[in-house]
Amino acid sequence: MTFSSPFDTASFESVEAPDLVELVEAQLTRAIVEGRLAPGSRIVEADIARRMGVSRAPVREAARRLERQGVLVARPRHGFAVRTISVQEIDDIFEVRISLEMTAIERACIKADDAGLARLQELVHAMVRDAPTQPQHQRIAADLAFHTLICELSGNAQLHRIFSNTQTEMRMIIALCDAVYHDPSGMAETHQPIADALLRRDATAARAAMRLHLDDAWQHVRALFVKQHGAAPRPPTPQGPIR
Repeated sequence: MTFSSPFDTASFESVEAPDLVELVEAQLTRAIVEGRLAPGSRIVEADIARRMGVSRAPVREAARRLERQGVLVARPRHGFAVRTISVQEIDDIFEVRISLEMTAIERACIKADDAGLARLQELVHAMVRDAPTQPQHQRIAADLAFHTLICELSGNAQLHRIFSNTQTEMRMIIALCDAVYHDPSGMAETHQPIADALLRRDATAARAAMRLHLDDAWQHVRALFVKQHGAAPRPPTPQGPIR
């Protein structure tokens, strides 16, 4: 007589590593930032799952996360595609970013502890040192880490959270900025005046350095985008520090 085990008929879902979706999301993000998945490209779940050696489920969940972050868009009956960015959206993103970071750097001059400012200086030194040999995605990650740390040092948890929630979208924009500058070391060095002013706790100089840094990035990214995608409305004129 043959006896069947309860496990023979039980239904189980596949067991996956807890961070599998996060790993798939990271790979998709990197492919988008590096341009290997261009704006408008369709996310073919089956193909990506096969290439990564995973099931389609984590790919689909990773795509949903990126959709919530504004990196992918869902198309009825066609799955997900990489979001296309317009000149207006670049302007909108930079306006929001400048508003957040001008507040963050002023607060950081007051709230940051000495250990936090030392971390910021170490980060800039590492950016400059490693820039000539780092691949683009690592330079972009270091750039964003610098700005995120300033938001953290502001002591405003809500500001830090809002800035962090826009990071993937910003990485797409920073990738354009990185492509503009043919000297990675020079790009990294543009962060030094900001760190120096923060170390002195000179709010006026820190705001001016941050505004110059972000306005320069905005104008260069916008100019590159217009060159690649055609005419656009006249670029915004950089203004003095927001008060």
